[in-house]
Amino acid sequence: MATISLRKARTIIRKTMEKGREMDLKPLSVVVLDAGGNVIAFERADNAAPGRFAIAHGKAYGCVMLGMAGTAQMARAETQAYFIDAARSAFGGSMIPVPGGILVKDARGNVMGAVGVTGDTSDNDAIAGQAGIEAANLVAEI
Repeated sequence: MATISLRKARTIIRKTMEKGREMDLKPLSVVVLDAGGNVIAFERADNAAPGRFAIAHGKAYGCVMLGMAGTAQMARAETQAYFIDAARSAFGGSMIPVPGGILVKDARGNVMGAVGVTGDTSDNDAIAGQAGIEAANLVAEI
C-alpha cells in the first residue's frame, strides 16, 4: 500500500498555506491523514481559530473512511442524509461532509490518505488543498 511520507505531508501543508496566502484567504489549518485515518502532520496558521484541528480532521477523516471526497460526501448528504448521519455516528462524530476534505491518491488511483483544510469557505479550502497535494506530485480528488 502506498503511503504519504512525512516529507510529502509537510510539502502538502506548506504549499496549501502558500496557496491560501496567494488567494488572500482567512488563516488556514491543514491536516494530512494516512489511509488508516491516522494523523501524519497538522499545522494551524497564526490567528486561526483553535477549533480548526477538529474541523480539518473531520473533513479528512470522512474522506478516508468512506473513500470519497468532501464534495461527493456533501452531495450524498443532500440526497441521503440518513446515510451520512449513520456514517457520522459510526465514526464517533468525526466526520464533516463538505468540500475541503480531499482524497489523496497515487498516479495509479490508489488512495494514500486524505487532507483536510479549513479556515475559509469550503470551496476555497478545497482549492488551496488541491494545490498543496499537486505540489507534492500526488493526485487530489476534491
